[in-house]
Amino acid sequence: MTSVASTRVRFGRIDALLLLMAIIWGTNYSIVKTAFAVVDPQAFNAMRMIIASCVFLAIIFVLQRLGTRRGAAVAEVGDPDSVASIFHTPAPLTRGDWLALVGLGVVGHFLYQYCFIGGLALTSVANSSLILAATPVTIALMTGLLGQERVGRYHWLGAALSIAGIYIVVGHGAQLRVGALRGDVLMFAAVCCWAVYTLGSRPLMRRHSPVGVTGLSMAIGTLLYVASVWSHLRSVAWLSLGLATWGAIIYSALLALCVAYTIWYAAVREIGGAGTSVYSNLVPIVAMATAVLFLREPVGAAQLAGGVAVLAGVALTRVGGSRTG
Repeated sequence: MTSVASTRVRFGRIDALLLLMAIIWGTNYSIVKTAFAVVDPQAFNAMRMIIASCVFLAIIFVLQRLGTRRGAAVAEVGDPDSVASIFHTPAPLTRGDWLALVGLGVVGHFLYQYCFIGGLALTSVANSSLILAATPVTIALMTGLLGQERVGRYHWLGAALSIAGIYIVVGHGAQLRVGALRGDVLMFAAVCCWAVYTLGSRPLMRRHSPVGVTGLSMAIGTLLYVASVWSHLRSVAWLSLGLATWGAIIYSALLALCVAYTIWYAAVREIGGAGTSVYSNLVPIVAMATAVLFLREPVGAAQLAGGVAVLAGVALTRVGGSRTG
């Protein structure tokens, strides 16, 4: 009886956090849209990564000092049910851990961000959304091939239903021009980078906190990213930017990167990469709703039907995941 009750509590908590993550990532599109008209997209992205990395490193430093004096009280190593363990674990980083962090930084932050921004600049929003909708299937396929998780029929059915919903929402009239092929390839590369990053981080999550793994790997990726887009950063007169633009940068850095990334990897540690990734299909729905509320974009029957399909797919996947273990 106790184990069933604790499972239900854990299910509700992590699902609520993943819904918050989807809201943050979904609203982030509308919030930063105006900023892109003022700031070069690569420079904007580099600045938000710098801010997020500094925040993560500051948190890691403070918690490391606290953990040195009160390690047992701050977190329990390897206990995924400990809320404190999301922020700090006293387990030391080995040489292998550092090599893994470097790999995650290169793939999950430098290459992913570069491919995502580059692809979005070249292809249409519709094409981008359709390609990014393949993230759950890509992660599920990788987990199944690697034997990390058992991917059952409920999960496949839920992922397919979610992708169908995404297509209903954004697929109508999607552009399939030859000129957008390079952007489509870059977006698919971004999906693959995110899938590899999600699965590659899980072994580290068993010994270290999501904040630590995300923060250190992001700092490594940010160094490479800033070096690659340095000319874009130098071309922006940062001190002349308005409060609205800086507000968009801060929101995107603190919430879309720091908070949402922490939720993502806390969920990966608790329910696995396949179950977590399905919630990424909620992001376009939130983005659409935000556009309706703040940009007054019309919504039709196709969008409503697609939203229902996405929500049903997420629910089916989570139920299927809890049954198959």
